[in-house]
Amino acid sequence: MPNTEEILEQLTALSHFLGNPDRDLAILGEGNTSARVDEDTFYVKASGQHLGTITPGGFCEVNFSGILPYFDRPDLTDAEVKRVLLECKAGDASEVLPSVETFFHAYLLTMPNVNFIGHTHPTAVNGILCSNNAKEALSGRLFPDEIVCCGVAPCFVEYVDPGIALSKRIKQRVEEYCEKYNEWPKVIVMQNHGLIACGRTTRDVQTITQMFVKTARTLALTYVFGGPNFLTEANVRRIHTRPDEHYRQRQIGGK
Repeated sequence: MPNTEEILEQLTALSHFLGNPDRDLAILGEGNTSARVDEDTFYVKASGQHLGTITPGGFCEVNFSGILPYFDRPDLTDAEVKRVLLECKAGDASEVLPSVETFFHAYLLTMPNVNFIGHTHPTAVNGILCSNNAKEALSGRLFPDEIVCCGVAPCFVEYVDPGIALSKRIKQRVEEYCEKYNEWPKVIVMQNHGLIACGRTTRDVQTITQMFVKTARTLALTYVFGGPNFLTEANVRRIHTRPDEHYRQRQIGGK
């Protein structure tokens, strides 16, 4: 079990990977990352920090108990959100605010085998998510490695104002996804917004992000040649359950 310092080091390295401008996943203050510490707390990027240059001091440690109850309460005003974000921090009285997207990080880190979250705004992915046909375009799987790394399907979330409202909608769509597929999503896509990768390790998050960006680029190219030729549902299930693909999945994810 890694200690707090090791978790912060891993989270910082993940953030630098996702925030490297050469990868075109996030620029300026875009995107955010988080990591579970234990059952009580997690780290999340502070508001205004840059993924590519963030230091361990640029993360806030947050109490799950300070965030999760708000999923069952009425939506908050902007002033109330700021108050909650200040009060949810674990033993930190400074005015540094956790990201406004701390709410969905808190929820997603309660999913089984999820210890790290990477939220980015890749140009290749957003080119699809900002289109009129985003949901339809992402309704199928294109190639085996997409399934191995990113699961049977992405969890699609229609556009909602970022913050607690978006986080509640993510929770709703994730629970519907779990009921439909009998597993938790690795990829969540938010219309007109961006990508969320959920992983057990930082390597998982990197792999999921990179493969989904490749998927988006491939998908865009298919429309030059008549549109996507999606794999059948039987093809997808076969790849998703093959023992050799499970082995490759473990190797790719460093498990």
